[in-house]
Amino acid sequence: MSVFFLDGAAEAFPPARLADANGLLAVGGDLCVERLLAAYRAGIFPWYAEGDPILWWSPDPRLVLFPGDLRISRRLGRVLRKKPFQVTMDAAFEQVVRACAAAPRRSGPGTWIVDEMIDAYCRLHRAGYAHSVEAWQEGELAGGLYGVSLGRCFFGESMFTRTSNASKAALVRLVQFLSDRGFDMIDCQMTTAHLVGFGAVEISRKLFLKRLAAALMAPTLTGNWRLETVGPGFHNVLASRTDRAATYSHQGEI
Repeated sequence: MSVFFLDGAAEAFPPARLADANGLLAVGGDLCVERLLAAYRAGIFPWYAEGDPILWWSPDPRLVLFPGDLRISRRLGRVLRKKPFQVTMDAAFEQVVRACAAAPRRSGPGTWIVDEMIDAYCRLHRAGYAHSVEAWQEGELAGGLYGVSLGRCFFGESMFTRTSNASKAALVRLVQFLSDRGFDMIDCQMTTAHLVGFGAVEISRKLFLKRLAAALMAPTLTGNWRLETVGPGFHNVLASRTDRAATYSHQGEI
C-alpha cells in the first residue's frame, strides 16, 4: 500500500481502506477545522510527534465501545456510588487537552498532543464539534477526557487522571450521556487493555466505516454540552452494568 501526500483541498482524503498495514494513510496537509472534520467523517485521524509531519491514520482493526456494552467493575461501581467527583462537560476544554498532553506515558517521555494539535482541537471546540468531560475534586481538576462528536459517533482522543478513578468517572458519565442521546458508538482508535476492560471491542475497518456512515446520517449535537445534575440515572447505569463486569481486572488509569 502507498502512503499519500496531502495537498490542495482540505476535504480531499484518499479512501481509508488504502491505509498501509500499520494504518498509516497520508502525510501532510494541515489541521484546519474543515480538514479535521473531513478526516473524522472518513474514519481518519491525525497522530504524530513533535518534529514529524502531520500523519493521518485509519487502523485495522479499530477499537470501539458501544454505549450499551459498557462494563463497570464492582470495585469501580462502589467508588462511583460515593460520588467522589463533580463531573462536568465543556467547562475546561483547553485545560483538559493540556493535561492530557502533560500526562506521563508508559511508553516514555514526550507526547503526540503537540502545540499545533492543542490549537487545532481548541478551534474545533469553539466551532462546537470537540468536547471535554471534567472530573473535579475539591475544586481541582482531577481527571478528564476529550474528543470529537459527529452524527451519532463520538471519537475519543485522550484521557488523563491526577486522582485515582477520576478519568474513569468522566468516561462513565460520558457513556451515559451518549447513550441517553442515542449515540451508536465511541471510536477508541487504538487498542488498550484499559478500554477493553470497559467493554471496548475490536472491529474490522470495513465494519467500522459502514457503521460510521450510518452514524453520520444523524444530525450532529453541536455547541457546548452540559450534564444534568447527577441523580438516579447515574445510579441506574451503575446498577445495570456492574454485575456483568465481575471478572474485570483493574488495568490502571490512562
